[in-house]
Amino acid sequence: MNVFQEINAPLRTIMTPGPVEVDPRVLRAMSTPILGQFDPAFTQMMNETMEMLRQVFQTQNKWAFPIDGTSRAGIEAVLCSVIEPGDKVLIPIFGRFGHLLTEIAERNGAEIHIIECKWGEVFDQQVIIDEVRKVKPKVLAIVHGETSTGCMQPLDQIGPACRELDVLCIVDAVATIGGTEVKVDEWKLDAVIGGTQKCLSVPSGMAPITYNGRVERLLATRKKVERGVAQEHDRVHVQHPIRSNYFDLSQLQDYWGPRRLNHHTEATSMLYALREGVRIVLQEGLEERFERHRLHEKALIEGIKAMGLELFNDVSWKLPMVTCVTIPDGIDGEAVRTMLLEQFGIEIASSFGPLHGKIWRIGTMGYSCRKENVLFVLAALEAVLIRHHASIQIGQGLQAALNVYES
Repeated sequence: MNVFQEINAPLRTIMTPGPVEVDPRVLRAMSTPILGQFDPAFTQMMNETMEMLRQVFQTQNKWAFPIDGTSRAGIEAVLCSVIEPGDKVLIPIFGRFGHLLTEIAERNGAEIHIIECKWGEVFDQQVIIDEVRKVKPKVLAIVHGETSTGCMQPLDQIGPACRELDVLCIVDAVATIGGTEVKVDEWKLDAVIGGTQKCLSVPSGMAPITYNGRVERLLATRKKVERGVAQEHDRVHVQHPIRSNYFDLSQLQDYWGPRRLNHHTEATSMLYALREGVRIVLQEGLEERFERHRLHEKALIEGIKAMGLELFNDVSWKLPMVTCVTIPDGIDGEAVRTMLLEQFGIEIASSFGPLHGKIWRIGTMGYSCRKENVLFVLAALEAVLIRHHASIQIGQGLQAALNVYES
């Protein structure tokens, strides 16, 4: 019989666009003793987490809570709770995760309308607004920060236009929440999905979401409480109930609200982690945190350029926590990534679809977004590229990054 040893995970410097290194304070919080899900001490933590999430999302929405599951679970929960068979859904696609929104909406019976632009570009907001007027969808589903291309779609005009046209604006802000502005109320976004494993520096396993009264009223028309916990007033006929039980936002509201409906067993340790993660965000301050991400992004960019490498996303719509580097001609991108991991313990990412094998993606997110990490990845990348006989400016990358830090 095999005798398995205890876990002894190697130490890594994780510089991908997710997951990222977890803040040590979050790891400590995860070792907190388990409480029952309806213990008053635990429900108080649930309420505190909701309150802090409202601040991170910059919203006054009543509903701001996590879905138990990865970021995709949050997207699925919102879309499957809102979309009814035959609903028109407009999805602008500018990278991998627009296709994911399409996939989920299709599986929920939506009538899909898409517009696409080249990977590495984003849409002029007026193009999307004009398409909304033309299609007249029930829902516009759109990605805010597209990690596959390192690009960020402006939303400040799209949200208000959707509100004026009575279209629900649902936003995937998985990559951006906690790292750059996501102004839910000011931009008039109806539902927004975040992620834990990126700028919040919490392990993957929860998806913070928020939505407003427009969405809540729609959920009320589709609410069907499962028979095993339903009370008499719950037993009503619903023409189009939400198809998923687990991802049913109407029942999750009753779980997170005063009723404390016994919907599922809360992921206790993950809730501890999320609560500590958002507490740390607010302790640092949103503006200070956003500025930290911009500072380390600038140091990384200047180092990459000084090394003689070319940025793929050196554009005004660059995602401030994902830097995409064009792999030099004649260089095996995967061999470089492998050597970075094996010799230096550093992980960076490749990409997908038309960009697979053409770019590296370096994340500066959350707890991974630190000066020592930026300097380490620049030094290691230079050393590995020298070993691969790349034509680079030796010794310049670190100096350029240090200039940013010392300026």
